[in-house]
Amino acid sequence: MTKLQWGMIGGGEGSQIGPAHRLGAGLDSLFEFSAGALDHRPEYGIDYGKRLGLGDRAYGGWQDMLEGEKKRDDRVDLVTVATPNATHFEITKAFLENGFHVLCEKPMTMTVEEGEEIVEIAKKTGNICAVNYGYTGYSLVRHMKAMIARGDIGKVRLVNAEFAHGHHADATDADNPRVRWRYDPAQAGISAQFADCGIHAMHMASFVTGQEVTKLSADTVSCIDVRTLEDDAMVNFRMDGGAVGRLWTSSVAIGRQHGLGIQVFGETGGLRWSQEHPNQLYYMPLGERLQIIERGEANLSPEGDRTTRVTIGHAEGMPLAFANIYTDLAEAISARKEGRTMDPAANLYPRAEDGLRSMAAVYAVAESGKAEGKWLDARPPMFR
Repeated sequence: MTKLQWGMIGGGEGSQIGPAHRLGAGLDSLFEFSAGALDHRPEYGIDYGKRLGLGDRAYGGWQDMLEGEKKRDDRVDLVTVATPNATHFEITKAFLENGFHVLCEKPMTMTVEEGEEIVEIAKKTGNICAVNYGYTGYSLVRHMKAMIARGDIGKVRLVNAEFAHGHHADATDADNPRVRWRYDPAQAGISAQFADCGIHAMHMASFVTGQEVTKLSADTVSCIDVRTLEDDAMVNFRMDGGAVGRLWTSSVAIGRQHGLGIQVFGETGGLRWSQEHPNQLYYMPLGERLQIIERGEANLSPEGDRTTRVTIGHAEGMPLAFANIYTDLAEAISARKEGRTMDPAANLYPRAEDGLRSMAAVYAVAESGKAEGKWLDARPPMFR
């Protein structure tokens, strides 16, 4: 596979997410970091980009990068958008319309209408628009999906998903600007904790089961009363394949660190996975003993085998999960360039449609929470 050109917008010096993307994109030598507009302050972005080796392709802003790259014969093949949430739509739209493939951080947009527009643009242009639900890149999450698809636990009955932490539980720190903005509708939109973490858990439920959420009922609360938006939510949902779903997300669960996990219960077995212990998948067949599946075991599934790099017993973490998303995208882009069919085991990267469904769920959760848990359609209008 020919090495592809990769560029990044946002993710500058001091960013939480930037290093994970740079590690992930470069891990398998499928992408060369070639261009970037890494900071909203032009001089900082150019300086940091040059220190990372971008030379004259270190741009002062995303508009400069778009203008510069679209004129080049060796333009970037993939652009990652890792900027503040409210800018995702504008940047993603501009690059898609100018012929670039895009990987956008979540949330893809701030409204359902913007999400539907991105889906339509991706279809019209034929360019890839992926959304970084990076936790779906973990090897055993891929294997969990494969086990459910091949019927190892029978028809899925129940899904229980969580993403709960306690890092915003200190009421005396609620006015800290680094925390406060997350619960301010003017900056965060209509939802805080569900939009930040809950949509990861809900997307995970859909990803592993192969079912989409159709309706939901939400109980949302601000445990720290100076907050306008929720810091805790419990969401019941139903899926189009008949599964019943339960989801809890919180930022005030003292003692929980990252707290992303999923359990799936079928007619003939159950599965359990936790992101803080990602190298083990717990499998309980009906009437048999509990089995612990280790990442790195041979011949698990094509989806699981192709996404593991380190031998069994050695931990693989988040940057390697991100790397699996980038590997999927490299395969998808290269297959298009070469006019061939892509590896089906790599065809698992989250799409614009996933980002749209998440935004529709955010609005449904916010509305249901205000209506004392009223059941609402969780689908975007274009999918109803």
